[in-house]
Amino acid sequence: MGSGGSFEAEYALKASVPAGNYHVIYDGIIIRTVDVQFDLVWRRGATDTLLGTWMEHFEPLPGGVFDAQPFERDVAAPAIDFKKGDQFIFRYTGVSSTSMQAYIPNGDGRITDGRIPNITLPK
Repeated sequence: MGSGGSFEAEYALKASVPAGNYHVIYDGIIIRTVDVQFDLVWRRGATDTLLGTWMEHFEPLPGGVFDAQPFERDVAAPAIDFKKGDQFIFRYTGVSSTSMQAYIPNGDGRITDGRIPNITLPK
């Protein structure tokens, strides 16, 4: 994910979510030094409600190793009052690198010595 690039992963909500901490695992392969903004969003139709946001600075592993680096965080967020059609969005946006592949979420799990990104909602 390089500067100005943004990706979203959408999930169709099935029920309301209480306020609380979202546990976010976002292991990634870091190709170039990059700062990334992460957002948790509740989308209802054309309206986005920002639930939580944070920035992370990433550095590649030494020696050109492309293994996943572990990253996780708890993000406090308000409740979601569910209606049919609502979506939960995990968005990440590169803000500092010119490389479009500076941060790559680890979709290979243990193959790259990491975890597949996932989010545990509050209960």
